[in-house]
Amino acid sequence: MAVRKILRIGHPLLRQKSEEVPVTEIRSSEIKKLIRDMYDSMESADGIGLAAPQIGVLKRVVVVGFYRTDRYPELKDGIERRILINPEIEVLDSPEVGFWEGCLSVPDMRGYVERKRKIRLKFYDEKEEFHDEIIEGFDAVVYQHECDHLNGILYVDRLKDPNLFGYNDELDMADRSAGKEPAQVV
Repeated sequence: MAVRKILRIGHPLLRQKSEEVPVTEIRSSEIKKLIRDMYDSMESADGIGLAAPQIGVLKRVVVVGFYRTDRYPELKDGIERRILINPEIEVLDSPEVGFWEGCLSVPDMRGYVERKRKIRLKFYDEKEEFHDEIIEGFDAVVYQHECDHLNGILYVDRLKDPNLFGYNDELDMADRSAGKEPAQVV
């Protein structure tokens, strides 16, 4: 187990498409170590999700999950810890929901992104079990954000408006100056 360096925007690996993990390799020691390193790296950086390309591994693997954090006090139960291998997202016809998103690969910044509120998510877990689920709300946003990394897409590519992007402290100061609560970040 190890905390790995999280690549930042500008690193060319973040813009490449990841390769599928052959189902026969899901239980391999290589993938098990990758998953442990991803969780260690995500938790060390106080993240709620991490895709393998963010630590320089072009494999279609995502980890998500947190229990309680000061970053999301309104989410009393957090998000269930899950491992997604070879995830596929089908966007369902649903309204979009907007959030101020942040990313471990775009540190100290956030931007306003609108994503579909309801998705169909298909993936394998670390036990080679196949899942086919309908996901809604905040969880759907998190899965879409993390799975974008597997296709070389960062949330900054999906900004609603480039004026709704900036450094956290600057945006918080602007919100306070306008008499608003600072925006929560996904």
